[in-house]
Amino acid sequence: MDIRHAVHPEQARTFDTEELRKSFLIQELFSPGKIRLVYSYYDRLIVGGIQPASPLKLEVDERIIGSKYLLERREMGIINIGGEGIIKVDGSDYTLGNKDALYIGAGVQNVTLTSANENQPAKYYLLCAPAHQNYPTTKISMQESEPLHLGSDEQSNRRTIYKFIHPDGVRSCQLVMGLTILAPKNVWNTMPTHTHERRIEAYFYFDFPKDDVVVHLMGQPSETRHLILRSEEAVLSPSWSIHSGVGTRNYSFIWGMAGENQAFTDMDDVPTASLR
Repeated sequence: MDIRHAVHPEQARTFDTEELRKSFLIQELFSPGKIRLVYSYYDRLIVGGIQPASPLKLEVDERIIGSKYLLERREMGIINIGGEGIIKVDGSDYTLGNKDALYIGAGVQNVTLTSANENQPAKYYLLCAPAHQNYPTTKISMQESEPLHLGSDEQSNRRTIYKFIHPDGVRSCQLVMGLTILAPKNVWNTMPTHTHERRIEAYFYFDFPKDDVVVHLMGQPSETRHLILRSEEAVLSPSWSIHSGVGTRNYSFIWGMAGENQAFTDMDDVPTASLR
């Protein structure tokens, strides 16, 4: 498991491109037959990717999480961005199609992931956060998630937000997770931008050709930086950082948060005129 330590904003100001990428960018999430996990000291969030053919059991080093099994005191959200897959949770099977999600509550001991067709493998993107109580394992399809339409063609940010794990939907302890899809010819996300002083957020960009990129904006509003992301790469966004992006074409991204609360609107707006 890759370990990412927290970075102070004053330290981040001194980073060059490679240091920024090493601290915040997560690459190579999907390798056939492997489990890729990144442990962040920001709110103890784990970011992962799994592309199974044969069944893969989700296991981690006890020395890192301090418990006998991963979800002893944690909860998890999974979104499948690949072909159809099956996740076995303590003996119960859940079938996930493309862009379907699964919430797994604390106390679950055994999670095994596989693909329905090895020629069209599932690709499971996951977020895992500490939990103080158990909520039931629940599957969420896009059809069950009420879409929220935002933005405009004039501002090149027309998009649809699907909230999967949140207080008014599938309940969790602190994890909030969903999916945003930009309309064709729209390229901006989360602009005007904001910060989350009380929460970590992770973005995972996908659904665009390998030769295109997303320029992810980060840093304090008065000291912005950027990272170049290819499809199926993720980025950690600490509480002091903005998180916006612009692509060379439209794309989709999975967002997820963990921290002090679950209020979707708990954000500190940043006027565009004040960005530097």
